[in-house]
Amino acid sequence: MARATTTRRKALMTALGWGVAFVIFFPILWTFLTSFKTEAEAVTTPPKFLFFDWTLANYHEVNSRSNYMRFAMNSVIIAFGSTLLGLLVAIPAAWAMAFSPTKRTKDLLMWMLSTKMMPAVGVLIPIYILFRDFRLLDTHFGMVLVMTLINLPIIVWMLYTYFKEIPAPILEAARMDGATLRQEIVDVLAPMAVPGIASTVLLNVILAWNEAFWTLNLTTTKAAPLTAFIASYSSPEGLFWAKLSAASTMAIAPIVLLGWFSQKQLVRGLTFGAVK
Repeated sequence: MARATTTRRKALMTALGWGVAFVIFFPILWTFLTSFKTEAEAVTTPPKFLFFDWTLANYHEVNSRSNYMRFAMNSVIIAFGSTLLGLLVAIPAAWAMAFSPTKRTKDLLMWMLSTKMMPAVGVLIPIYILFRDFRLLDTHFGMVLVMTLINLPIIVWMLYTYFKEIPAPILEAARMDGATLRQEIVDVLAPMAVPGIASTVLLNVILAWNEAFWTLNLTTTKAAPLTAFIASYSSPEGLFWAKLSAASTMAIAPIVLLGWFSQKQLVRGLTFGAVK
């Protein structure tokens, strides 16, 4: 029997939800506001929230100093390239684990997930040496490859979860109708798991877009994404908070807009199979 929800309780939960959302969003809001301040106002005490002299000087200087579009294009290539390559590997792997499991399937999934628990710096030296020897440093292909390997466990896990919610008899019926393995995956399985695949794509793009450790250590100029663009405003002379905030706002704006316009698809995918 469902518990009745009073108007007071609903209002309280709504207020609590908005409060938590504001706390989570506040760093982004503060960065956005700081980007319109002068350097002096950015470090003033007590800080000024809205009542300051708004200026676009920081954005003008960032655009004149750095080639924003080149960094942004590198981020797009790395994020979407690694996502596409990851899906090409993860969809068949998740299909095999979901519909042709063995006694070791769960152990394999846990082993894959355990690789995400290791600090990235622990494998920096061997990966850097491999990239140096194979001439992959500061290349798009090298960054796409390393981002794919980093996020592949998450992609496989998410797709495995979605595929497990698809009734096996549907695939058996397709086999009885003469569907090949490729047709079974492409024409039957993939369309039914579109919400899950879409949410996986969005999550992987966000993870790859925001990755800073590997991009800062494996790129310099040619393949440097927006994370390197932001880091370039940290200098030995100190941090210029207003310009750094302007660069950060320009870097996160595309991915924030993507998440905003895709939120329904993302929520639908993340809750896919949650309700029986």
